[in-house]
Amino acid sequence: MFRLITGIPGPTGFGSASTAEQVTQGIDATSLTVIITGGASGIGLETSRILAQRNAHVIIGARNMEAANEAKQLILKDNNNARIDIFKLNLASLKSVKAFADHFISLNLPLNILINNAGIMFCPYQLSEDGIEMQFATNHIGHFYLTSLLLDKMKETAKSTGIEGRIVNLSSVAHIYTYNKGIRFERINEKTSYSDKKAYGQSKLANILHANELARRLQAEGVNITVNTVHPGLIMTNLFKHSAISMRILKFFTCILWKNVPQGAATTCYVALHPKIKGVSGKYFMDCNEFKPSRLATDEALAKKLWDFSNKLIDAAQST
Repeated sequence: MFRLITGIPGPTGFGSASTAEQVTQGIDATSLTVIITGGASGIGLETSRILAQRNAHVIIGARNMEAANEAKQLILKDNNNARIDIFKLNLASLKSVKAFADHFISLNLPLNILINNAGIMFCPYQLSEDGIEMQFATNHIGHFYLTSLLLDKMKETAKSTGIEGRIVNLSSVAHIYTYNKGIRFERINEKTSYSDKKAYGQSKLANILHANELARRLQAEGVNITVNTVHPGLIMTNLFKHSAISMRILKFFTCILWKNVPQGAATTCYVALHPKIKGVSGKYFMDCNEFKPSRLATDEALAKKLWDFSNKLIDAAQST
């Protein structure tokens, strides 16, 4: 907490006050192709901008293509040499996720880095088009499915280039505030006891568990791909659209804990690009430093159960 408030750097040399531009200074990503979900607004846009500034080929997956095109033009205005593409992606739709992955694979491009950035927060109860509670569907299941569809391409790229692949899941410190036992597998779609805050925490816990289980599986295979999770910090973006008034009140009383957008994108960019964490996998990062998540987040049995549950949920949704 002291480092968060003061911005004093941690062991990596960076801290809560560091910006995405600072933590990637001097890094050349010319040889890298990156997919980022939700890269058209908020910290996703800043992440896309910085990755493009470091010469990576950035592919933005976005639900709103008009906003995505505006983001692309904004990045190009800042850097007319930027390599930016935008593809349609609605993470609340398994059909859309499959179409996005199929389109990308058809282009025969490499894939070095996947940043699962997009998300929704504190929304009223609703089900996705696949019949899954919306926050769980968007924040976890959509990214889980996307990652599985793109994993072979990432393995192929890592093997053929010798460059370490990296998968980055955006989670939140909110993963500590979830339902009893973490994930309510038997009642994932229950409406009567739905809590918008706990449902969000559940989905963010799932992001960490997914990353940890995938990291273990890839390490067992000897694959040159790391998987880590990041908490970007408290940033006032469109993510708070369902609770804008309460969040502004909270920000008024906790102003010293909040980051601006360049600071909010720093940990993602650090974990995606920095050479210091080469070979580091299955870790949780906050303020560009490793941090210990909750007990549930490090529960291997829970992670394995979620892995199997997620696959079954996807199979069931696709069979209807």
